[in-house]
Amino acid sequence: MKSTNPVFSRWGAARDAVPADAHTRHPVGATAGGRSADDYPTNPYAPAAGAGPDAGVRTTRTAITMDDVVVRTATTLGTVALTAVLSWLLLPVDEANIGRSYGLAVGAALIAFVLSMIQAFKRAPSPALILGYAAFEGVFLGVVSSATSTYIAPGVVVQAVLGTFAVSAGVLIAYRMRWIRVDRRFAGFVASAATGFLLLLAADLLFSAFGAGNGLGFHSGGLGILFGVLGILLGAAFLALDFKQVEDAVAYGAPREEAWLAAFGLTTTLVWIYLEVLQVLTILNSDN
Repeated sequence: MKSTNPVFSRWGAARDAVPADAHTRHPVGATAGGRSADDYPTNPYAPAAGAGPDAGVRTTRTAITMDDVVVRTATTLGTVALTAVLSWLLLPVDEANIGRSYGLAVGAALIAFVLSMIQAFKRAPSPALILGYAAFEGVFLGVVSSATSTYIAPGVVVQAVLGTFAVSAGVLIAYRMRWIRVDRRFAGFVASAATGFLLLLAADLLFSAFGAGNGLGFHSGGLGILFGVLGILLGAAFLALDFKQVEDAVAYGAPREEAWLAAFGLTTTLVWIYLEVLQVLTILNSDN
């Protein structure tokens, strides 16, 4: 199953609708649930034919583990959190510094976007690029959060962080309990929903740029709340896809350095969820 998250695209190739341990439990020719193992796609991380008798041993020694994913994701998210806090403290959004702060936030967002695109299309993960993306993303989030908390909805940032944790925990529990069936149909639905969502965002930006100050109304009132909730649900679906890709990578014995791609993908998804939760709570608090 190919994830809609671009940093997981290599992991998703040739794995559509395959049990996570299909190639670890069943040798070629064995059956699983009435299907031959020959029916499953080839493990993209298996040693190439003629690689030598110790190729499998080398692969095992360097294979990704869940601990690798956890450690690198914690490092990446920690970088986001640290730079967000520092930017909140060092780039105060007040009347004397608001222009500078917003300018730095926009610049940081652009740099983070460029770094994320470079990494997304690289053949190998680069920890420097990923941590650089996390640092600049943290600067952007810190300024946006500070401005929102200072001028629009005091205290909303803590609520948004707790909301992000709640959504993430809920998705993880639902995924582990198999309440969510992450298969090809699920991935196709999420891809279609993401396309529609992004097209609406683009239309909103165009309307705002050409004179409609509030765009299509996606940032205020009932329509803004509805759009934000849809964004949160879409982010939750992305997170389920990310969990599936991580699980498959561990089962297939992906190289250990791929854990950095997992950290990158999970971080981008969690940032998405945080921003959508922040928008919904900001509208609710400002209306009150």
